[in-house]
Amino acid sequence: QVQLVESGGGLLQAGGSLRLSCTASGSAFSRYTMAWFRQAPGKEREFVAADKRGSRYYADSVKGRFTISRDNAKNTMYLQMSSLKSDDTAVYSCAASGTVITSNLGSDAAYAYWGQGTQVTVAS
Repeated sequence: QVQLVESGGGLLQAGGSLRLSCTASGSAFSRYTMAWFRQAPGKEREFVAADKRGSRYYADSVKGRFTISRDNAKNTMYLQMSSLKSDDTAVYSCAASGTVITSNLGSDAAYAYWGQGTQVTVAS
């Protein structure tokens, strides 16, 4: 069982930067594939980025602007976001999976554990 808690959301102007954190409870954090998803108002939840044993994957919409990283000693994953746009406004949630295969990284159904989400609002 893994419990995830996100932090770092907020309100900022377009073009700004923000770092989200996701801290996990329990052991074996390093064994989990960790991911970020987001859900904008009126839209379905979408994949943002994932870290699978050190390999990183990004949605095309954030590639080059967002960076996922993790500190296994701290049981924490990060999402560094830069050049933010109003389209990035969403609730950002972290997720964990012990068994997801690479081809399913972008599917929220592949993740068993979820945080409560943190709001990111980008004003244009």
